[in-house]
Amino acid sequence: MKILVCISKSPDTTAKIAFTDNNTKFDTQGVQWIINPYDEWYALVRAIELKEKDPATVIHLITVGETDSDPIIRKALALGGDEAIRINATSGDSYYTAAQIASIAKEGHYDLIFTGKETIDFNGSSIGGMVAELLQVPYLSLATKFEIKSTTCTITREIEGGEEICEVDLPLVVSCQKGIAEARIPNMRGIMAARSKPLKVAEPIAVTTLTHIDRFELPPQKSGVKLIPVDNPEELVRLLREEAKVI
Repeated sequence: MKILVCISKSPDTTAKIAFTDNNTKFDTQGVQWIINPYDEWYALVRAIELKEKDPATVIHLITVGETDSDPIIRKALALGGDEAIRINATSGDSYYTAAQIASIAKEGHYDLIFTGKETIDFNGSSIGGMVAELLQVPYLSLATKFEIKSTTCTITREIEGGEEICEVDLPLVVSCQKGIAEARIPNMRGIMAARSKPLKVAEPIAVTTLTHIDRFELPPQKSGVKLIPVDNPEELVRLLREEAKVI
């Protein structure tokens, strides 16, 4: 079985967020980049678990980014990927990114494509569905469990108010979230092996972007907290009515 795992670069959750050029660009100065946690902890680790059960499984990693994405993809290789592909492009448009991934996936004839449920910076949850549509294969989102027997996959996914269990045959695209696997960290053997694993660079195909980022805005600063004595409920009611305007 051939598995393609989509890897994206995200700012560390402790990074200070700022923008430049009149709030039209994300300021990368001093930002530490990490593998998007949903891609690393769940999509990639579940692929590794499948390979541990069937050593004939091959895991390829793919990312859309420039050379500053190389350390991220190397870390993913250290966790357990066999080889990686970096599409030498960058874009804020989800369709553009999905089209680049789909072009490589189509050539590689992958049985299974894993993505994280979303990235922690844009929270779009759109790449997996777009890739599946471009490849004309089924798409299952928000998977919390994934099992496979022969070519039939059993997937448990979250739905409103509960869970849904689906059966679908390969090939397919699955977006993964908490529950599908347990997070791992690279060991020294994996880190050393990652240095010699192939990291191929592919040039992007011509794709017309459908959206562009007009500007960024930071959320307004939170105001201070007002503490009301427990024996003064009238004041609490007044503030909720006149200032908060929630009653």
